[in-house]
Amino acid sequence: MATPSLSYVGILFLLSLQLITIAGEAYQCGPIEANDKDRIQFAQNLEFLETEFFITGALGKGLDAFAPELAKGGPSPIGARKANLDPVTRRIIEEFGYQEIGHLRAIVTTVGGNPRPLLDISSENFAKLFDKAVGYRLDPPFDPYADTTNFLLASYAIPYVGLVGYVGTIPNLANYTSRRLVASLLGVESGQDAVLRALLYEKASEKVVPYDLTVADFTNMISGLRNKLANCGIKDEGLIVPLELGAENKTTSNILSADANSLSYARTPPEILRIVYGDGDEHKPGGFFPEGANGNIARSYLS
Repeated sequence: MATPSLSYVGILFLLSLQLITIAGEAYQCGPIEANDKDRIQFAQNLEFLETEFFITGALGKGLDAFAPELAKGGPSPIGARKANLDPVTRRIIEEFGYQEIGHLRAIVTTVGGNPRPLLDISSENFAKLFDKAVGYRLDPPFDPYADTTNFLLASYAIPYVGLVGYVGTIPNLANYTSRRLVASLLGVESGQDAVLRALLYEKASEKVVPYDLTVADFTNMISGLRNKLANCGIKDEGLIVPLELGAENKTTSNILSADANSLSYARTPPEILRIVYGDGDEHKPGGFFPEGANGNIARSYLS
């Protein structure tokens, strides 16, 4: 495979570093006060999101068809449907969906669970997200379910948020059982994110039909948007980056997103809410969670 060249989006990504870092000073970026149970139940919101998107995208049916008891009576997602995937990708995404069901069960078994929040994984919601990422209205609107490439790009927008959330959670957990659970969840989430990024990297230089943007451009723009929404500096990087952001400053490839020492970035619950609500405000539900996320931590920002 030919190595993709550095995209112009990657250059803008680097230039925005100082601006985002300065802007982030006005936002809550440090650790929050919470007990282990509330921290893990906060993460359950992302697990619900990943479960419904993956399993429905692969099979056309969601959590209620496999383990309805885990939803605890929560509403069915908005807009979930089967994606037009190639056979190999479909099997990968199906496996991811089953893994997420296991994650939900592990959380409920260990600390108890909250009801599934209302999720919006409709084509229309993803179209709004991608419009915001690129900075203009895509024509036709982006459809995550249209084909394999689109679904992988939409998937790029989800698991990494949970991954960095778990990295930020582990140092603040008080007991061994909690740390063991979250470390185990993080291991699989990291694997999922690595697979998705590797699959996309193989397509990095390809144009995403019918847009005049490559796969790498889209990943850089999505990562840039998440940094902007979270407002706590650069903690997210696309597939192709300036040399200054590459591993040991020696490569522009960026299959795994990591800091200057190749350590994973970490995010706090307020940062995550700003991202998944889609508007940079942890107090204002929207995006993937039109009525807000569940649990004491998420609801505390709405009171």
